[in-house]
Amino acid sequence: MAQAKPTSESRPRGRPPVRSDDETKRIVIEAARHAFAVDGYAATSTEELARGAGISTKTLYRLFPGKAALFEAMCADRLDRLLSDVNLQANNQADIETSLAAVLAACADLALDPEVVALQRMVLQQSATFPDLAANFYRDGIARTAAALAGWLRDQVRKKRIALDNVDEAAGMMIGMMVSAPQRAAIYASLALPSRKEIERRAKVCAAILLDGCRGPSGS
Repeated sequence: MAQAKPTSESRPRGRPPVRSDDETKRIVIEAARHAFAVDGYAATSTEELARGAGISTKTLYRLFPGKAALFEAMCADRLDRLLSDVNLQANNQADIETSLAAVLAACADLALDPEVVALQRMVLQQSATFPDLAANFYRDGIARTAAALAGWLRDQVRKKRIALDNVDEAAGMMIGMMVSAPQRAAIYASLALPSRKEIERRAKVCAAILLDGCRGPSGS
């Protein structure tokens, strides 16, 4: 008797395909992002993180040496995604004020992202108990944003569109002027983060002040 042919409904035999470490890491990072946001760093256990990702704690520790390493990887992953979406390329057809305003707005999109601000709030709350959290967040977030802006400024200096002696220092000052006040308002006063339209308006004001100053004609 002829053997029946398998139909499209037939289930494949054997073990299910093995998930790669990279894919598992992404799943763990997403689970950690949710757990840290809801429960905070201190209250989240590695067992909960493993369970949320559907893996064993042994696998979790093989991929990430500990909770601190996982938090660092989560911050770096989020910043990598945001930085990849931030366009800091100068438009040579636009005047320098327009270009600078666009770049400052792009940096603000990163620094004022709701999830980034929520992470910063959590880091501030728990940095006394876990000091490495603050250092890692600064290195993977704040410093990288400033470095990206400094690279753009350096390119403008080379093209003689602006003149700066210390682009790294200037980048830090510009980011502080652009995002510090809205960040503090959101973190300490629970005020709403600025809308995209408000960010663009603020960027134009900051660019004008940075390039032209604000001293009046009667100023000494």
